[in-house]
Amino acid sequence: LLPQIEAHLPAALRDGRISRYVEPFVGGGAVFFYLRQQYGLTDCHLFDRNPELMLVYRVVRDDVAALIACLQEMEAEYLSLGEDGREACYYQIRQQFNQRRAGPVERAAQLIFLNRTGYNGLFRVNRQGAFNVPFGRYKNPAICRAAHLRAASRALQGVRLAPGEFTACEPFVDERTFVYFDPPYRPLSSTARFTAYAKEPFGEAQQLELARFYGRLHQTGARLMLSNADPRNTNPDDTFFDEAYRGFRIERIQAARAINSRVDKRGPVSELLIMNY
Repeated sequence: LLPQIEAHLPAALRDGRISRYVEPFVGGGAVFFYLRQQYGLTDCHLFDRNPELMLVYRVVRDDVAALIACLQEMEAEYLSLGEDGREACYYQIRQQFNQRRAGPVERAAQLIFLNRTGYNGLFRVNRQGAFNVPFGRYKNPAICRAAHLRAASRALQGVRLAPGEFTACEPFVDERTFVYFDPPYRPLSSTARFTAYAKEPFGEAQQLELARFYGRLHQTGARLMLSNADPRNTNPDDTFFDEAYRGFRIERIQAARAINSRVDKRGPVSELLIMNY
C-alpha cells in the first residue's frame, strides 16, 4: 500500500508543518520506517497492543548487536538440521517462548525465529495468549537478517515505544501530529475470522470504539489516516465503515493480499483509506 499511502499523505507533512508521528497499531512498521526515511521525522511515538512485538522493537533499538549474535547462533544450528530435526527444533523454541522464562534479548530472538520459520510468517495466539502457529517447511529461511536489523535499530533511535491499546496514544496527539491507524482488519467474510494477533479480541465492537476514538482525535486538529478492509469486496451492500466514519473522506484503493492459505486468493482487492483531511 505504500505508494498509495504516499499519494494520500497530508500536505502539512510534506511542507514541514507536522512535527510528530503517532502510530497506535505499529505492527510491522512499514509506514513508520518509510516516513522516517523519506521525511526525517524526529518526534515519533509507536504503540501496539501486542507486548511481545513491542519487546522486539525495544531490543532492536537498544541491544541490536546482542540480538544479532543470538539469532546467528540459532540460525546456524537450525540450518544444520534435516527437515525432521528442524521441525523438532521449531516446536522446542515455540514451547520455550510460551514458557516466558528467557531474558529480553533471547525472547526477542525466539519471536523473530518463530516468525521466520513458522507457517506463512504469521503471529497468532490462542485465548490463553500462547503462540500457536505451526511449523513452516521452508528450505532456506533467512532467520538473521543482520543488515536489516541494524538499519531498523538506527531508525528506531529516539523513538518512543510503548505497549498498550490504541487509546494510549491520545496524550501525544495535537494539531501538529499525523496519526496513521492500521488496526486488525475487519474480516471480509464469515469464514475469514483471523484477528488473533493478541489474546484479546478485536471484533466489530472494537472497530466501532476505534471509530469513536478517531472522531475524538479529529477534534485536536491532528491529521488522521486509517486503513482497513473494504467489505464491499464480498458484499456490495455492506456499509459498516461508511456508517462508522460518516463525514470523513473514504477512498477505495487497490492492494495485493500476500497472506492467505489459498494462493488463488492472493490477488488484488479493494481496501479503504479513511482520512480527516
